This record gives sequence, structure tokens and C-alpha cells, in this order.
Amino acid sequence: MKISIMWKLLSKHVSKTQLAGFAAANIIGLLIVLTGLQFYEDVRPVFDDEDSFMRKDYLVITKKVGNLSSIKSMFGSDNANTFSDTELEELRSQKWVRKVGEFTTSNYPIYGMISLSGQNISLRTSFFFESVPDEFIDTKVENWDFDPQHPTIPIIVSKDYLSLYNFGFAASQGMPQLSESMIGKVPIMFRLTGNDGSREYMPGKIVGFSNRLNTIIVPEAFMQWSNERYAPGIVDRPSRLIVEVSNPGSAEIQKYMDSCGYEIAGDKMNSSKAGYMLTIVTGIVIAVGLVISILSFFILILSIYLLLQKNTQKLQDLLLLGYSPEQISGLYVKMIIYINICVYIVAAILLAAVRSLYLPYLEAFALDGKSSLIAMLSGLAIIGLITLGNIVAIRRKIASLWYMEK
Repeated sequence: MKISIMWKLLSKHVSKTQLAGFAAANIIGLLIVLTGLQFYEDVRPVFDDEDSFMRKDYLVITKKVGNLSSIKSMFGSDNANTFSDTELEELRSQKWVRKVGEFTTSNYPIYGMISLSGQNISLRTSFFFESVPDEFIDTKVENWDFDPQHPTIPIIVSKDYLSLYNFGFAASQGMPQLSESMIGKVPIMFRLTGNDGSREYMPGKIVGFSNRLNTIIVPEAFMQWSNERYAPGIVDRPSRLIVEVSNPGSAEIQKYMDSCGYEIAGDKMNSSKAGYMLTIVTGIVIAVGLVISILSFFILILSIYLLLQKNTQKLQDLLLLGYSPEQISGLYVKMIIYINICVYIVAAILLAAVRSLYLPYLEAFALDGKSSLIAMLSGLAIIGLITLGNIVAIRRKIASLWYMEK
């Protein structure tokens, strides 16, 4: 009863227009932030096959092949397109480089044979192997090792190779198409020929497929063992590198590549630039929303301060009558909490409405939208900080009146 009477006394100067202005500004700012975050989450899979908020970005780098390097190769100079120790150290020293991995290539001839039982089909072709450090492999497989006592070669191949076989070679030659699970059961036999002319046959098995590495990958343990066994004494410099970078869309990376005569395999740089631009645009949108939310916070603070200024005499009288600063400030705190709860609910409803407008357009990219959990939790954190700031400001203002009376 006392609180009801006190509220009627203090609410006489409450400006509904000012409170409505704060609420509207806060709804707009919060909605912009939520929409920016949610849109980023919804479209991010277009630019990122490895769907993770803390995704790592990799570039495969080679040297440009020109006429001079081709002539050098013809005359036995194989170092024209390889990376020297100095070049590797210079690359590692760049601020946008996190890690550098080297491709190791087999230095001996390899011949692969595949037989499809029941189909009377046999495929034979020259092969090649490469290896990279395990930390750069994007496919997690079991038994990714090699034991010379029980020699079976585990292989990871590019998904593009399977697509080329299924929709190019198999379709044109009337051969059966193979799924990822089926091709792992296809027996493969490799003929490994040493530089001294010796030959050895060894079974292999495709254990996984990679989106990142457009090659045929074997474990580093096998690569080291086989090069020492079939091509002893040959030490090759790497001709391809895989680089983990912090910002693949940066113009600084392309400038460095051009100055050194390096090439980036595939269209990774273009897609990374698009993803980088998406991140920048999203950051700008979120920043605008945050600025609007901060301004709305100060609008409310100003409104509350004006209201308290108009009620200064009444507040002092209530304090003299024995009401505590907590009781008086609690009335304004409840008002702020109720308003901000309504702001959050309205912003969430409007976010759902905005998503319903743009989600149909994302279906063209085979996207059905991500969870709204990150956006909603971010909005809750923002509105919570705004509410906390309002509460602290109100209590400090009323506490200052208490100390003046004392």
C-alpha cells in the first residue's frame, strides 16, 4: 500500500513519450544487432565448408610455372619451382601466417590397379602420393598410420576426384558409380618401383575424403619409409606448401604472393575475400546497432535524471519520512526492468519476422538457416548490460540525495 502511494506520488512527472522514445530506439538498435548476427550465422556455410565459428583458413601455395622453369626442368634442374629454406623462413615471418606445412612427394614410380569383382572391370593407371603434417588434414579417420610389418597403405583423396569419376569417367564409360562408403571397400593394389628397378606390390585402402586437399594423401610415416626404401639418397625441396592464415581475405596476402611469384591453388582466395567482406559488413551493421543501443541507454538515463530532478523535493521528503534509498530506487528499477523485458521480447519477435523475409532467398544456396541461439544470447547480454547500467545510474543518483540530506 505504501509503495503504491509512493509510486503515484513519484510517477506524476513520468514522461510516457520519453520512455516510448527510449524503448523504440532500443528496439531498433537491438534488432539491428540481432539481425546482423543471425544473418551472418545463416549465410556463413556458403563461404565456409568447415562449419565452425572459430574456423581455421588454409591456403595451398605453389610457385608460378613459367617457360624458364620448364627449360630448367628439362636440363635436370628441379629446384626452379621449389621453396628454399630462406623462402620458408620469410613466409613464416609474415604476421598473417599461423603455421606452414610442407607437401612431401613420392620420389619413385607408382602404379595403381583397381578391380571391381562381379563387374569384370579393371582399372590401371600411374599414381602419385603426397603427405602433409597431420594437423593440416581436415578428415578425421581411424588407423591413420603405417606398419611396415603389416603393410597396407591408407589413403585420403580429394572429394573432387570422386566426383570426376562418378559424373565424368563412369558416366561416359558405362561404369558403376561409387559412394564414399562403397569406394572404401574397393580393393586397390599398388606397384612400387624402386630407383634400382626393384618392384614391390602393396595393398591400399581409401579411408577418407578431403575438401581442403586436392591430392592423394598418405601418412607421413609411410612417405618417409617408402622414400628411404625406394629412392634412397634423394632429398627433395617442397614444391607445394599449405599455410594456415589468420585473415585469408586480406589484400596484404595477395600483394605478398604477387611480389614473390607465388600462386594460390583453386578459388580459395576469392571465396575467402567474399567471406572476409561478409565479416566486415556484418561488423559494421552490428556496430551501428550497438551505437543506437548505447544512445538509447543515454536517452533513458537523461529521462530518468530529468524525472529525478523534477521530483527532488518529493524524494528528499520521502527520505526524511524514513523511506530508504533502496525502496525509492526500487520503483524506478522495476520500471526499467519491465521496459527492457518488453524491448527484448519485441526485438525477438521482429527478428523472427525479418528472418522469414530473407530465408526463402537463401534456399537457392541450399541453406535452411542456423539456430538463433547465438543471436538471442547476444541480445540478452546487451539488454542485460543496458539494464545493469540503468540500475547503477538510478541508485547512485538517489543515493546522492540521501547523502545531501544527511
